[in-house]
Amino acid sequence: MNDMLLIGLYALAAAGVVGLAGAGALRLLRGRSILVHILVLLAVTVLAVVAGVATVARAMFLSGHDLNVVLVTVSAAAVISLAVGAVFGRRLAASAVWAQAARDRERRLEAGRRELVAWVSHDLRTPLAGLRAMAEALEDRVIDDRATVDEYHRRIRVETDRMTRLVDDLFELSRINAGALRLNPTTVPLRDVVSDAIAGVAPLAARRKVNVVAADSGWPLVRGGERELARVVSNLLMNSVRYTPEDGTVQITAGHERDDVWLAVSDTCGGIPDNDLDRVFDVAFRGERSRTPGAVDSGGGGGLGLAIVRGLVEAHGGNVGVRNTDRGCRFEVRLPRR
Repeated sequence: MNDMLLIGLYALAAAGVVGLAGAGALRLLRGRSILVHILVLLAVTVLAVVAGVATVARAMFLSGHDLNVVLVTVSAAAVISLAVGAVFGRRLAASAVWAQAARDRERRLEAGRRELVAWVSHDLRTPLAGLRAMAEALEDRVIDDRATVDEYHRRIRVETDRMTRLVDDLFELSRINAGALRLNPTTVPLRDVVSDAIAGVAPLAARRKVNVVAADSGWPLVRGGERELARVVSNLLMNSVRYTPEDGTVQITAGHERDDVWLAVSDTCGGIPDNDLDRVFDVAFRGERSRTPGAVDSGGGGGLGLAIVRGLVEAHGGNVGVRNTDRGCRFEVRLPRR
């Protein structure tokens, strides 16, 4: 019994020294990754076992041969333990990184939802107040000259159309986020989709004196929902025209590479700040501090157009990105041909 107690004390002392050294190492490495911490913990555990076995073996006065056999056996087990621990530690570290990224993305989405509610409330409340004031002025006959009455009617119609577009965008975005979007895939000629989109944006481009041009050839066919693809192209064109200064140019090109079909909208807006490039497709992001809508005929939106573009493109199994060019920026959509 005394021998067993003595052996236990020897082993505890040896393992304790290794444990203290490991605690110091962990304190020095507290800023490193989780994989490093796991490897250090495994190494401390294995070294503690090796130190305990070696100390007890020496205390028992084993022969040199027997002592070497014990140390080789323990070392082999230590190598296997460290190798297995490194594999699982790497997987655990990857899982931790993925979980942190998921939490960060969820926080961004939640912040975006709160911001969306606040911004949309503002974007609806402001024109509603103007509509109410104009309606009351017309009802009380505060104004009677025909020109002013006609202008009030025009402004009421334009503001109503803008709010209708905003509500439509909210509905489309809610369908995308809820997974309720159901595509009706057909073979869609991109040339026809782009032509219709250019015709739709022509009045705004004319008012802003922006030249919208499309390539003469290279228009492929793509498999997808025609209405959704038309919405993608229209939103991209509307966004580029809205941010392109007077006498600027918006160009639309397309083509195919292997199994992908691509469509690009390039403008001369002057570029997007690098800090905003990753946020361009976020919900309700406009790239400006002011939330006041533009002039009633400017085609200003609720900051949902590009978020809808990303949702619709991803629903087709594709992706959309943006990068700065010499004079502006280039939005590129890539879709699978089938």
